[in-house]
Parts: sequence; structure tokens; C-alpha cells
Amino acid sequence: MSTAAPLPTAPGRADPPRRAVVTGAAGFLGSHLVEELLARGTEVVGLDSFLTGTPQNLAHLSEHPGLRLVRCDITDYVHVPGDVDLVLHFASPASPVDYLKLPIETLKVGSIGTMHALGLAKDKGARLVLASTSEVYGDPQVHPQPEDYWGHVNPVGPRGVYDEAKRYAEALTTAYRQTHGVDTGIVRIFNTFGPRMRPHDGRAIPTFIRQALAGEPLTVAGDGQQTRSVCYVDDLVRGILALAASDHAGPVNIGNPTELTVRQIAEDVIAATGSSSVVEHVGRPVDDPQVRRPDTTLAAAALGWKPEVDWADGLARTVAWFRDAVVPGAGRAVPPTR
Repeated sequence: MSTAAPLPTAPGRADPPRRAVVTGAAGFLGSHLVEELLARGTEVVGLDSFLTGTPQNLAHLSEHPGLRLVRCDITDYVHVPGDVDLVLHFASPASPVDYLKLPIETLKVGSIGTMHALGLAKDKGARLVLASTSEVYGDPQVHPQPEDYWGHVNPVGPRGVYDEAKRYAEALTTAYRQTHGVDTGIVRIFNTFGPRMRPHDGRAIPTFIRQALAGEPLTVAGDGQQTRSVCYVDDLVRGILALAASDHAGPVNIGNPTELTVRQIAEDVIAATGSSSVVEHVGRPVDDPQVRRPDTTLAAAALGWKPEVDWADGLARTVAWFRDAVVPGAGRAVPPTR
């Protein structure tokens, strides 16, 4: 259990922020955050380079008067005119396929991009929430993982570009809070799934669903006994916005503590899709974590948060979306302003 003392939510933030900036707004998580903020009455400026995200993720919001989507690389100069109450820094390649292909870009967005996001929050007097990750724990030697566990990361391994980018981003965020008084919070996100995941992004659940719907073998790494704790995206968004509405500096784990083996995830996907696919075992990636489960004691105590969508229900929703998803490139996308 984490020894960090929980802080109460801030009574002055009972109302939603009037205007928020979301970096990585066209990504899987970013687009869900944008959607929920708009539903709560917050005006949103979405920044995205579209390196891994796509405007198609926000196509259903194309006519919303509260959304402005801007093509912007957060590692370059960033200017947002007007008042801003909240900055959600969610820009980064997040799947192994992406960050192994884009190692320098991943490190830059974790360092330079985080500095620019913090600078924006400092200039606007806004609260900033940094999207960190359970990957800061590496291949953990403590299980489940509490926030006060320092992790077991290989900085020169193939996954190090993502792990260390996020660890550096946490250190930089903490430095801005302590040195400049920036109001910051850090969320450590555990495995998340739901609609708008890219079928070929390399993560287990979208890969398994894509393979099952195509009648292909589901490629399970190793013997499949390694574990993951998977959280449905709606629950994650509630947790992130609860942290944003608090005074808590974090880090705070947000994830579903229900632990599943990768083999079980694959078998459940086959059952949920009604597929005739079989499981095929392949080699495990280098530094692939053996176990992964969040200790969510702090999130419950400080934020009043716990997951509500169980694995079977979340999986059914995700499979339904994959079945009905618009073909990439079709439909109307939100046009970026530049």
C-alpha cells in the first residue's frame, strides 16, 4: 500500500473547467477525454500532430461549437490564445508498435513536449494533469504496484524509450510544481481498452479482436501466463477527471485491479466474438512484464474512484465497436485549423 497521504478534492473545483487544452486530442484516450469534457460543458482546444492519432476519432463531434482541433506538434512552439483552466497532457505514442518505430519522437514528446505543456499551464495559471503510465514500474518486483514503488526498468532496452520518457516527464512535472508553483497532477495509467483503439496498434486486446473477427489465430506471447489488469476507457476517463478536479499532486494509479492472464484475455475474446480462431503461441518481446496490477487504494481514498465496468461488459462494448467501426478514412473528420 502506498504511504502517501491522500489529499481531499478541492471544493473550489466542484464546477467543471470552463476551457481545457488536451494534447494528443485525436488519440484513443485523448478523444474520449475531449468527448467527456464537452459533455460536461467545458470548451476544448485539442492539439494533435496526427502522428499516431487521427481526426476520425473526433468526427462525431465535428459540429460541436465547443471544440477547436488544431494540428500542432507539442514539441514545437505552442500558443493557445485566451484563458485556460486545465491542461491534459496526453500526447505520446503509447503502443509498442508506435514507440519502437518512433523512439526519438517518443522521447521528445516526453521531455520537450512535457516542458511546453507545463509552460502553457504556468502561463495560464491552469492545472495540468500528466498522463504517465504503469510502464514506469517496468517488469515489477513488487505486486501489486503502489505509487511509492520506484520500479524496475531497463533504460537501454527496447521499451526504455517509452518508460524513461514517462519517468522523466514525471520528474519534470514535479520540478515545475516545486519550483514554479504550477498546479499539477500525475496519473499512472494501467492497461486500458475500448472503442477507437487502432486494430493494428500492437496492443493485445485490439490485436486479439482484429484477429478473431478475421478468423485468424490469436498470437499470444510466450505461454500466456503473464498477467495484465485491463480497465475500460470510460472508467479511466472518470478517474482522470476526478484527479483533475482535485488538488492531488499524485502520482495516482488509475486502472482496474482485476488481474487476467494474457491467455485468458485471448480466450475471452474468442468467446465474445463467436470466432472459430485458435490461440497460437509466439515469442515474448524483450522486457515484457510478467505481472501488472495496480494498487488503487490511493485513488479510492483521495478521489473516491473505483472502476465500474467489468471485463465482460467492456469487452462486449469494444467488440461491438470493432464490428461496426467506420472504415479508416471514411466519414467526416474534424478539420484541423492548421
